[in-house]
Amino acid sequence: MIIVLKREATQEIADEILSRIEQKGLKPLFMPGTERVVLGALGDERVLAELNLDGHPMVESLKPILSPYKLVSREMHPHDTIVRFGKANIGGPSFAVIGGPCAVETEDRLRSSASVVKAAGAIGIRAGAYKPRSSPYSFQGHGPEGLTTLRTIGDELGLPVVTEVMDTADVEAVAEKADMLQVGARNMQNFSLLKVLGKVDKPVLLKRGLAAKVEDLLLAAEYLLAAGNEQVILCERGIRTFETATRNTLDLNAVAYMKQKTHLPVMVDPSHGTGVRDLVIPMSLAAAACGADGLLVEVHENPVDAWSDGAQSLYPHQFETMMETLKPVLAAVGRDLA
Repeated sequence: MIIVLKREATQEIADEILSRIEQKGLKPLFMPGTERVVLGALGDERVLAELNLDGHPMVESLKPILSPYKLVSREMHPHDTIVRFGKANIGGPSFAVIGGPCAVETEDRLRSSASVVKAAGAIGIRAGAYKPRSSPYSFQGHGPEGLTTLRTIGDELGLPVVTEVMDTADVEAVAEKADMLQVGARNMQNFSLLKVLGKVDKPVLLKRGLAAKVEDLLLAAEYLLAAGNEQVILCERGIRTFETATRNTLDLNAVAYMKQKTHLPVMVDPSHGTGVRDLVIPMSLAAAACGADGLLVEVHENPVDAWSDGAQSLYPHQFETMMETLKPVLAAVGRDLA
């Protein structure tokens, strides 16, 4: 429930109502605005009714939160959330690009690819130390050794790093090395993992599942916020459809829809979204045009020799081209590169 207080309501009144909410075993929320103080109460609607807040002299109005995702919804939080990643913001007026190889391979290779993305204007490095692969015979990542390599290169280049965490047992180790933790598509509804990540004081990049509805993604994000982590970024990375021309179908409808429904930043991964190198730049431009807050792009020093996902990884010169061609598109929609 959203509780709008009258203009003359004092901080003491707000505190008193929040205390009553908490005493009932509900989750209280304090959301001061420029003109009104807005409170929130999450929990059993029958218990909410027992508070009789509609009769409180300092309550102007009560509004039920209709969406199943409460904390993620713009109903509860109308202003955009901005997530800090290194020295840059994700969300707000700027457009953030994070680039790097699919996986941490060798230190020299990662250094080479990461140097390219930094020089072209990316705000951070992406690379997987743990790799969820469909085949048990495919490269699974270097694990802890890969994390150390990723941290070393990030510190060397002065860029924050994001990498995937796949298991609750690895959360502490990944959080120690990474500046942002990624939940991959296959783990979007790993609720045990989400609950643990909700208690981590690091941003979480939550990717949409392979066959997940938008509501499924938003409810997965709700797990993170409900557990206490408000530094959440959503990522559209394509879904499985009947179409076989591309690896996945990049759902940019979902980006525009989510920007209306949630205050969380929304990024796009055109590499996984298409699986086709030559489609990454066009879909990156489309993502910028439709309101995305940034991109997560795979870039490799030599994709032909990549240990995973070479077919969808950009060559260095293609990434440089992408960054340049983004500028006029962003200018047209009133944004610029972070």
